[in-house]
Amino acid sequence: MKLLKTTIWAVAACLMLQNCAKKADEKKEETPAQEQAAGNPGAGREIWPKEQAKDWYAKQGWLVGADFLPSTAINQLEMFQAESFDTATIDKELGWAQNIGMNTMRVYLHDLLYQQDSAGFIKRLDTFLDITKKHNIKPVLVLFDSCWDPFPKLGKQRDPKPGVHNSGWVQNPGFNALKDSTQYPRLERYVKGTVAAFANDDRVLMWDIWNEPDNTNNSSYGKVELPNKVAYVLPLMVKSFEWARSVNPSQPLSSGVWAGDWSTPQTLKPIEKAQIEQSDVITFHNYENAQEFEKRIKWLQQYDRPLICTEYMSRGNGSFFEGSLPVAKKYNVGAINWGLVDGKSQTIYPWDSWKKTYTKEPDLWFHDIFRKDGTPYKQAEVDLIKKLTSEKKS
Repeated sequence: MKLLKTTIWAVAACLMLQNCAKKADEKKEETPAQEQAAGNPGAGREIWPKEQAKDWYAKQGWLVGADFLPSTAINQLEMFQAESFDTATIDKELGWAQNIGMNTMRVYLHDLLYQQDSAGFIKRLDTFLDITKKHNIKPVLVLFDSCWDPFPKLGKQRDPKPGVHNSGWVQNPGFNALKDSTQYPRLERYVKGTVAAFANDDRVLMWDIWNEPDNTNNSSYGKVELPNKVAYVLPLMVKSFEWARSVNPSQPLSSGVWAGDWSTPQTLKPIEKAQIEQSDVITFHNYENAQEFEKRIKWLQQYDRPLICTEYMSRGNGSFFEGSLPVAKKYNVGAINWGLVDGKSQTIYPWDSWKKTYTKEPDLWFHDIFRKDGTPYKQAEVDLIKKLTSEKKS
């Protein structure tokens, strides 16, 4: 009996040792994946130190540009889908931007393009970057966006609603993907695949991870938005920063704060706090007058990182080139206004066109600089942009 007990204990001990060894091996195998998921520095780069961000910014010159959509596209899907990818219009309109001294553009991408045909999408994006390089323009590429229609669909995009501002713009990823965490692996492939394809490409200025992440579009699509949308967006936005960093991009990452009180860290909303903490350089939006623009710059200077305003200039809201652009230059803040050419996005009409009927072109354009034939809406504006971009930084 004693011998039997000893044998049983010996067998049990062996099994325990084997089990422990197996678990150790499994842990060893899982570690790289866990590191990747956790954004471990070994699996990707860290958020840039302040000095690295400043060094990068010092090499760029003063950044001035526009949020760009060719006049023949109603949204980011129509811009980049194979059947409507209009390189001739893109080339022509970027030439107008170059001629007034612009050196960057902010351009929106879409996860559905990658899902549909990742190789084709990357190839078209590469072609687009060749065109921007020809015009000495380095774009900011936007990966996700919480604005306008929450139900994006591939294929032929709808025609513009007459007189309505951004009547066909679509969110990315939108209602269905946001609420369905089983789609996260698909979104992860989009972020990693797109950023990795251009991670060391000097044609790309930077990556804007998520445009206005907490925008609930109350004046347009608010009634059909995902309830408690921000609770879904915040963790996915943070994951998206981690996914982008995991492929070691040489360009900075950012997401711009756009509404609220940024005067102290304590007044930031949780999503704004995450945006600022995750960003290599600080970006922001401001569609108000020059005094408010300057106040926002001063608020954000406390983070001691380069500043780029990635949306401004809404004439009907008191935001003008002649007010904000000299302020941006004074503080060496990059300035990217909404809209280059009047087109299918119809952003010459104001935001209130969702509630109010406009039957003709407004006397005061809300956004945009050029008409479709390349003539400026206001010659004095393009003269000012040319003058300020041609002068050396003081």
